[in-house]
Amino acid sequence: MLILRDLINGTKRFGELKKSINSISQKMLTQQLREMEEDGLVERTVYAEVPPRVEYSLTEDGMSLKPVLNSMLTWGKQYKEKINANL
Repeated sequence: MLILRDLINGTKRFGELKKSINSISQKMLTQQLREMEEDGLVERTVYAEVPPRVEYSLTEDGMSLKPVLNSMLTWGKQYKEKINANL
């Protein structure tokens, strides 16, 4: 979810994703990105530079999750308000 959240706003480098999701290990982030790439949700672009530059972005299928994520965000905000009102 956090990877999708970050990539929904545009292309990111590995380091940017790692910094944004500071609670994830480098190994786990790499594993999740590879799985999402295999599932066709994330596209990995490698640039032939020194040092090598790798960027990640959502595919069309990945972007199709945006309405779902927005709905979950709306629900979460409403639920939080409900819980806070009952305190």
